[in-house]
Amino acid sequence: MAGDSEGPRRLEGRNKLLRVFIGELDKVDGKPLHDAIMHAAHGQGIAGVTVLRGVGAYGASSRLHTARVLRLSEDLPIVVEIVDSEEHIETFLKTLHRMLEQSGCGGLVTLEAVEVIRYFPRHS
Repeated sequence: MAGDSEGPRRLEGRNKLLRVFIGELDKVDGKPLHDAIMHAAHGQGIAGVTVLRGVGAYGASSRLHTARVLRLSEDLPIVVEIVDSEEHIETFLKTLHRMLEQSGCGGLVTLEAVEVIRYFPRHS
């Protein structure tokens, strides 16, 4: 499984949604963790990834993270959403766990069943 080597594939019906909640300043190998996760998923042929930047959050540490005009360097929340088949997600979880361990960051990882209604590439 690698990048676009499989070409377009269908994704419909019952699948999985993997969410990774991390901080904007979290890094692995000197790169932003969210970017590394996205590139690793792409390299493993994952169907889709979206990286979302939040405006506020708190988690296990109870430390508030907020976006304010006077605090542009704040460690804002990042959510990485990954959708694919159960098989692809289970395989990618091994890579994700290694990356999270290596980064030493905190965070939250959730997994849920989703029903994909429509998934296909844009028309050229």
